[in-house]
Amino acid sequence: MATESFGSAISAARRAKGLSQKELAERVKLEDEAGKLKPISPQYLNDIEHDRRNPSSSQLVAQFCKVLDLNPEYMAFLADRWPDSLRKQIKSEEDFTKMVSLFRTVTKAR
Repeated sequence: MATESFGSAISAARRAKGLSQKELAERVKLEDEAGKLKPISPQYLNDIEHDRRNPSSSQLVAQFCKVLDLNPEYMAFLADRWPDSLRKQIKSEEDFTKMVSLFRTVTKAR
C-alpha cells in the first residue's frame, strides 16, 4: 500500500523545487478539445494536491513527472493508472496473472 497519495507527492515535489501552485500550473499543460495545449488552472492543481481530484489522464501524470522530475511509473501507480510501460507488456489475461503472481512472490519474500 502506498504511504503517500498522488496529490501529496506532487505537493512535496513542487515545494522541493521552490514552485508555487501558480508556477507549476503554468508549466503543466493539457490538450483541449481543439487539440491545443493549455496550462491547467491553479485551482485544479490545488484540488489534485489535496486529493479532491485525480489527474484526468495519463498524459497529465506524465506532464507532472516531466516538470517535477518524478518517477513516471511510481506516479502512475499513485494515480491508480497502469504505467504505459507495463500496459504494453501485458498482451493477455495470462500475462497479467503471471505478472501479479510474480509481484506477490517478490513482496512476500521481504
